[in-house]
Amino acid sequence: MNKTIRDLVAKFGKLPTSVDQIADDADLYAAGLTSFASVQLMLGIEEAFDIEFPDNLLNRKSFASISAIAKTVDLIRDGRKVA
Repeated sequence: MNKTIRDLVAKFGKLPTSVDQIADDADLYAAGLTSFASVQLMLGIEEAFDIEFPDNLLNRKSFASISAIAKTVDLIRDGRKVA
């Protein structure tokens, strides 16, 4: 999953540095992720993983790092299985 997320961050994040140089737990906002780019990233993630972010997960923490995004996607997927 992290490979797909990295590809999406590279495509939508518009970071000034290569995604390959960013650790999974590195702060994407400190690396240059903007609010606009995070919305574009969210839309790309929703499409790639066939999920929809609920309002309670639309926050900076959910997109803070590649690891945080992966955890959030897992959380949404797990919630969908329960529903």
